[in-house]
Amino acid sequence: MANTKGRGPQHPLDPKVVRRLLDLLSSDDGFRELFQRDAHAALVEAGWIPPQDAEQDADMAEVSGGTCLQLTSGATLASKEQIRGARAKLESTLNQIQNLTCPIELQA
Repeated sequence: MANTKGRGPQHPLDPKVVRRLLDLLSSDDGFRELFQRDAHAALVEAGWIPPQDAEQDADMAEVSGGTCLQLTSGATLASKEQIRGARAKLESTLNQIQNLTCPIELQA
């Protein structure tokens, strides 16, 4: 089901992308640094592909959820251990994410 109001992803993130994203966030220091700088680029690296109905000239960071997954100013990424500990909740949240801010479980 698409969400047509506001900024952020217009479709839930694919479960495969969510699993890959969390795998990388809980194990790969380079990927963690990328996610902190640019959530959109991290989603693309984790395998996110724009939906077929995405506007061709749309800001892909908005379509991907990069703007809503981007950590807020001053926030830090949760530790690898914290992400592993909250994995089930994060998977549930990210599989449904539509027009949300970065899940609190990803922030330290």
